[in-house]
Amino acid sequence: MSLTNLRRVPALLALTCALGLTAAVPGAAHSDDATGDSTSTAVESARAAGPGFLAPRKGAWFGVSIDWANDSLADYSRRLGHKPAVAVTFASFPMSDQEKIWLDQAADQAKAGKSRLLLTLEPWGGLDEVTAARSRELARLLARYNRQGLDIYVRFAHEMNGSWYAWAQQPEAYVAAFRRVANAVHDLTSRTAMMWAPNYGGGYPFAGGTYQAPPGSHDADVLDTNGDGSVTGADDPYRPYWPGKKYVDWVGMSVYHWGAVYPWGENEVPEPGKFRDLLRGTYDGAAGNELAVPDFYAEYGAALQLPVAVTETAALYVPDGGGAGEMAIKSAWWDQVLDPANSRRLPWLKMVNWFEWKKNEPEVGGVVDWTATTRRPIRTGFVDALPGWLRYAPR
Repeated sequence: MSLTNLRRVPALLALTCALGLTAAVPGAAHSDDATGDSTSTAVESARAAGPGFLAPRKGAWFGVSIDWANDSLADYSRRLGHKPAVAVTFASFPMSDQEKIWLDQAADQAKAGKSRLLLTLEPWGGLDEVTAARSRELARLLARYNRQGLDIYVRFAHEMNGSWYAWAQQPEAYVAAFRRVANAVHDLTSRTAMMWAPNYGGGYPFAGGTYQAPPGSHDADVLDTNGDGSVTGADDPYRPYWPGKKYVDWVGMSVYHWGAVYPWGENEVPEPGKFRDLLRGTYDGAAGNELAVPDFYAEYGAALQLPVAVTETAALYVPDGGGAGEMAIKSAWWDQVLDPANSRRLPWLKMVNWFEWKKNEPEVGGVVDWTATTRRPIRTGFVDALPGWLRYAPR
C-alpha cells in the first residue's frame, strides 16, 4: 500500500493549582458504540467519567509507526511476536481524495489486526482551513470507522508550540481550531478520542523557524507568559496552547533520543534517565539545563486525570556514522522507555508507540535507522526487553 509519511521535525506549569484538580488512581472509562450521527448518553458519560477514555484498564498500549509504503502491520506483528495495539498514521486537514483512500487502507489494516488508529491531522494550509463544516465532515468519516469497530485517537496539529509548521505559534487560532475539531468529534463519534500533543519544551521558542511568532505581534504577546516583553525559554512552552480539559481526552508527546547535543548525527548512547527527564521536565545534561521546562506528565496527565501517550519514540542510529554501536544505543533507550518501573512511576502513561522507520533525515544529512525489529540481533534484544505492563491487540 502507498501511504505518505509527512515529516516530523524534532525538538532540539502553574496550571495545576489554578485548575484546582486532584489526582486519582488511573483507570479506564469504556463506552458502547453509538449509532447515528451523534453520541449516545453512554459515550458522553464515558468521556465525562474522567481518566482513561479508550485507555487500557492496566498498563499501556504498545503501538507502532510503520513505513506504510514498505511495511505492514501484519509483517510487523510477525517480527515482534505481538500485534500492536495502536497504529500511527498521518493525513492533511482537510484530506485530499487520495489521502482518504490511504486512510481507508490504514484503517483496513488496523481493523484486520484488531488495532487502534492514531491519526495525526496536519493543517498544512493554515488554521483558517479548519472550519466547523470540515470538522464535522471529518467526524462523520471517523464515526463510520467507529461503527466498523475501529477505535481512533485524533492528534490534531501536533507540535503547535514549535516554529516549523504552518499551524505553529498561533495560540489563540490554534486553540479555536482544536476546539472546533473536538466539538465535532465529541458530538458525532462514539469511539474517537481527541489528543493534545505539543513538542517537548526544551529549546523553546525554537528561534529561527519559518513560523516563529514575530516579535511585537499579538501572538508573541500571548506567548509572553511572564510578561517581560519577549518570548524566551523562560516562558511556558505549553500553557498558551492548552484548549481546556473539556476538549481533550488524551495528552501526548513524542520523546526521541536524537543524540547528546545539536547538531544531530553522531551515534551516542543516551544518558541514564533521559526518557523520564524529558517527560517530567527534569532534564539537566549534555544538551544543557532544561529544568525550566514544565513537568508535562504531572501537569497535563496526572493533575488533570488524563491518560498520557508517548506518541512516537526511538533512538537515533546512523549506520555509516561511526561512534557508539547500534545495540548499545538502542538498548540503552528501550531500557528506559520500557523500564518495568515505569508502570509504578508513571501510572498515567497509557500508550507508547515505537517509530519503526529507516529513512533520510534532513537534520542529519543522511539515513537514520530508528527500527527495533528489522535486524535479528536488535529484534531479539528488543523483544526480550518488552515488559509485562505493555498491552497489545488481541491475537
